[in-house]
Amino acid sequence: MKLIIKLTYIVILAASFLACSSEEKKTVAETSFLPLVEIETAEIKYFEHSIITQGNVETSQDILLTAEMGGLITKVNVKSGDRVAAGQTLVLLDAALINSGAQEIETQLEYAEYMLKKQEELKSKGVGSEFDYETARNAVKSLRAKLNSLNTQRGKSAIKAPFSGIIDVVYAKQGQMAGPQSPLLRLVNNSNVEITASISEKHLSKIKVGTLIEVSFPNFNNTILNLKVNTVGNFIEPTNRTFRIAAKVSGNKELLPNMLAELRITDFTVENGLVIPAKSILKSQDNSDYVWVALPSSKGNFKVKKIAVELIENQDGEALIKDNAAIMNGTKIIVEGARGITEKDQVRIK
Repeated sequence: MKLIIKLTYIVILAASFLACSSEEKKTVAETSFLPLVEIETAEIKYFEHSIITQGNVETSQDILLTAEMGGLITKVNVKSGDRVAAGQTLVLLDAALINSGAQEIETQLEYAEYMLKKQEELKSKGVGSEFDYETARNAVKSLRAKLNSLNTQRGKSAIKAPFSGIIDVVYAKQGQMAGPQSPLLRLVNNSNVEITASISEKHLSKIKVGTLIEVSFPNFNNTILNLKVNTVGNFIEPTNRTFRIAAKVSGNKELLPNMLAELRITDFTVENGLVIPAKSILKSQDNSDYVWVALPSSKGNFKVKKIAVELIENQDGEALIKDNAAIMNGTKIIVEGARGITEKDQVRIK
């Protein structure tokens, strides 16, 4: 009798086990046919939008010094790499003819001034004529003007530094003839440079004086500058519809004119914005934006809901949207596998 009871119990347990296994297999089979999706969560956080563009390093103190008059180069006082002060004489041209002409004029001027003095004495005694007096006075004025002109030319025979800087290249050679406007040397001062760039006019309303800029240099690693816009252009270039911006770099020791720069311009920030993955946003037939939200359902699966959203900006894979009652911090947003599903579907999360 006891043996029969034990056998009956074993049969009942086996039947229960087989029934449960069958039910589980059925559930697994049903679940395996559900769409498989990936999700990320919405966040309330700081959002920053930036414009990335290329620019250049520029300086206004980068010039070619040239000769204003022709002449023989008699002396070159500097070489490449020399640091010079403003007003320092760099190159001298032969001024022998000018000096000779100036001495001749000075001699004539001494005699003209003597004659003028005599005419003034005669005029004071009422003896001399007005004509002789004016002739003597005009001769003095004419000779003084000629002497001033020669002194100016003599000054141009000495090429001086207009500002302090470093001699980059010396073209002048002693004994060589320098023609008018021929380059003699390049003078550069890189202590104060500017980072400049051309920006599309669509960003004009967002970029102001004081806008933050992060500047890096593709060919000059490990150098990042945090600057502010000092100048915003007042002209739109008609050929490419851009305007110019500039940011000053003071006390520069490394950057050289015409270096390539990459600018990251922060034009929009929000302290606590509703941020979702940019790839989760889809377009409807009427060109409006929407996302799919995953909501917990029975049996560990998720049901889905289509939520219309309004995009404000996107940056680096993140999208800032307007506040939405259906989306909050931690809401599960479907980022992969959303195409083709409907609100009647349930989904599995990968």
